[in-house]
Amino acid sequence: MRALPTLEHRLVTVRGVRLRDAKAMEKALGDNRAWLSPWEATTPLIRPDSFDQKSSIRGLLQAAKQGSALPMVLMHDHELVGQLNVSQITYGSLSSATLGYWVVEKVAGRGITPVAVALATDYLFFEKGLHRMEVCIRPENTSSLRVVEKLGFRYEGFRRRYIHIDGKWADHFCFALVVEEVPSGVLTRYEKGAVPSGVATIPELDWVKARNPLSLPPR
Repeated sequence: MRALPTLEHRLVTVRGVRLRDAKAMEKALGDNRAWLSPWEATTPLIRPDSFDQKSSIRGLLQAAKQGSALPMVLMHDHELVGQLNVSQITYGSLSSATLGYWVVEKVAGRGITPVAVALATDYLFFEKGLHRMEVCIRPENTSSLRVVEKLGFRYEGFRRRYIHIDGKWADHFCFALVVEEVPSGVLTRYEKGAVPSGVATIPELDWVKARNPLSLPPR
């Protein structure tokens, strides 16, 4: 996946990240630190203050060149308002990927995020031939849980201490779609109001697990 696409919609443009986006991304992240930090992926043993945005973008672009990632930014009214990264792209017998995103607080709730996720998923399903898209969300992230509900991502299960978020290992709920579920596309189904109800419902047992963090033995 060498050339990153530009995906257009009246609400948002989703385009490939560029090195010159670093300053705008740093500003968006800095201005929205309190809003975003509880959901921000971190790396064990690396201090958050040592993060370099240009180096991160270079890494994302290298992964895109190798075909394992689709790093995108969200543009609204000519302003960078978020980021959408598709990672762990694999083809062959699995043909799957994992999607993550963030948006600045001032555009939350405007429908931008569901449209961006739908655009990226449709692109990978129908242009690149992937079969499955996965989204994993912290139980506390009610805004993101609404996104997968709106788009009809199907709930697949609870993953204990799955991703390192905000400096610690965090539990996640997992949702997915396969291409056979959306023959007309994720965006078309969403905009037509044809998303089936209840597919993203999380069983009470998994909510119980999420409310009871894993107890670790004393050191």
